[in-house]
Amino acid sequence: MRQAAHLVQAVCDGANLTDTWEEMLHAHPDWPASTRGAVRDLAWGTLRDYGRADPVLRRLLHKPLPEPYQALLMVALHRLEQRPDQSHTIVDQAVDAVAVTAPGLRGVVNAVLRNVIRQAEQVARWREADPVACYRHPEWWIARVRASWPAQWTTVLAAGNQHPPMALRVNSRRARTEEVLEAFTAAGIDARTLDNGALLLARPRAVTELPGFAEGLFSVQDAGAQWAARWLGAQAGERVLDACAAPGGKAAHILELADVTLTALELDAQRARRIEENFQRLGVHGQIKVGDARYPAQWWDGRPFDRILVDVPCSASGVARRHPDIKWLRRREDIAHFAAQQAEILEALWPTLAPGGTMLYVTCSVFDEENRGQIARFCNRHADALRLPFDGRLEQQLLPSAEHDGFYYALLHKRR
Repeated sequence: MRQAAHLVQAVCDGANLTDTWEEMLHAHPDWPASTRGAVRDLAWGTLRDYGRADPVLRRLLHKPLPEPYQALLMVALHRLEQRPDQSHTIVDQAVDAVAVTAPGLRGVVNAVLRNVIRQAEQVARWREADPVACYRHPEWWIARVRASWPAQWTTVLAAGNQHPPMALRVNSRRARTEEVLEAFTAAGIDARTLDNGALLLARPRAVTELPGFAEGLFSVQDAGAQWAARWLGAQAGERVLDACAAPGGKAAHILELADVTLTALELDAQRARRIEENFQRLGVHGQIKVGDARYPAQWWDGRPFDRILVDVPCSASGVARRHPDIKWLRRREDIAHFAAQQAEILEALWPTLAPGGTMLYVTCSVFDEENRGQIARFCNRHADALRLPFDGRLEQQLLPSAEHDGFYYALLHKRR
């Protein structure tokens, strides 16, 4: 609980959850898998519960506790809601956790949590009456989703609070889907195939438990992301650019499907190394360049690309359940910033696309300003940009579901 509270507090202070988690693991290399799993589950679950603790602690505390212990209460409240049958054990664990560094607060923590247990029905009413606590998203986020998806907004928000699914992409250069499924069945791993060939596991597992991962037979990749390479439709012999490519999943998928000359571009050198690691494990080859997609003069050799995959930086509102710190770190004004950055990237890359070529625009967002609005503005500025239908639509907005995260796709053709 103390370690989970440390992660929660770091996010509340503005830190990136993944970076803080990696630092924690580095500091505790002796933790067994069970401890790592328990800490992660508590922290990620508490952060998915955005705003869930606020209406409770406002009423049961005269004033907030010092930050680390307020975060500990948040973790304990999450655990109580998830495991009410273990309520007394959870209270004892929370009291023991606070006693390590602040024994004087044991009584306060004990009183708050036992009041939550005794007043369970009232606590539920407090949460139900508070929209932020009810939907577990910031108020501005709720309003934006409701405006974009008036018929599905509650479903979209509910999906953002769930544990994300785990999907795999079979490396067609090394294995057939049937072979991977047979190996999984023999190992007691339940999986099924989705429409785009993705393998969806019945429950997430550590990759070390999956036979064939080390041999590069498959990669972990959300099923929604696996549409990118297929909808880009690169053909043998073409020059392809994957802009903003790290960690390299979509680029590797393109190389698995077709013999193309691929350039994987990434702004961050450390993240670019992850592309190389993934390429090596999967046995595919592409040119990896470190550079900013907004400034092609720094990295482009002047030869046009036949296909461009532009998976732009975005709010990541479609993958918040996978990265729950996003709910805490994003601000309303960030969306306009992302939209402006996306427009810069599109403007910069369009001249690098050959006449007759295609560009697939991708975000992992559910906000219109970054998606259909962005593409509409771009096409209004460029008479040579034609939107192409794919799978019967001019755009594909995948909303978060039990099978995949949230993504947006639009396919643009450059007139000759």
